[in-house]
Amino acid sequence: MSILTDGTHENIVLAQSVNSRLRAESRMTSARAFLLQATGAGAFVALAGLGIGLASYGYAYMNQFDSAAEKIATAMQTALADVTLKTKGEVTLTDTTLKLEGLPAPRAEAVPTPTKAQLGAEATPASKAPVNTTFTVFKQVPYLDGQIVTGWNFKANEDRPYQQYCYFSRRSNETKGQVEIKIDLAMDGRTLPQPQKSDVNLGILATNCVWHDGKTL
Repeated sequence: MSILTDGTHENIVLAQSVNSRLRAESRMTSARAFLLQATGAGAFVALAGLGIGLASYGYAYMNQFDSAAEKIATAMQTALADVTLKTKGEVTLTDTTLKLEGLPAPRAEAVPTPTKAQLGAEATPASKAPVNTTFTVFKQVPYLDGQIVTGWNFKANEDRPYQQYCYFSRRSNETKGQVEIKIDLAMDGRTLPQPQKSDVNLGILATNCVWHDGKTL
């Protein structure tokens, strides 16, 4: 057994070896620490970059759909602003206002108007007596095999008839020729009394009379 004393060659060599080993272990420890730090920093940077990339992709994805929706809405608005739909007339859709153009106007019922010649204003009797001119407007409603006729008697320059009457009329062929059957129904908006020996109900037929004011007088 040998005992190394301070300052001997063996002690110096041993001290140097110990120091070298300690320095090597210290460098290895520092290297491992740096490696761990570098790995952590790299992982952090990678995760941060991945997060930023995903966020950018999501924003771009949503913005793409918003832009597409805006483009579609703009295209539809432009198309609807100039659209024209055609039927028998023309339907134009402009600024959410629907306009009908070119549609035929409803046909009004042709109302006969007596002419001056038909009224015969210059006609006078041989006696030269004064002449009072009146005229009658007839309203005819088909009923069964005949018609119900309402007559409105007017005086000249008056808008309201001074007399109204209603009757049922039917023509039939007989051996002696054509015969017209006439049954009086009402006068001035009031149904006439029902005959006792008649099978014709005057009240039912009189519902087809056309009075001037739409009601009884």
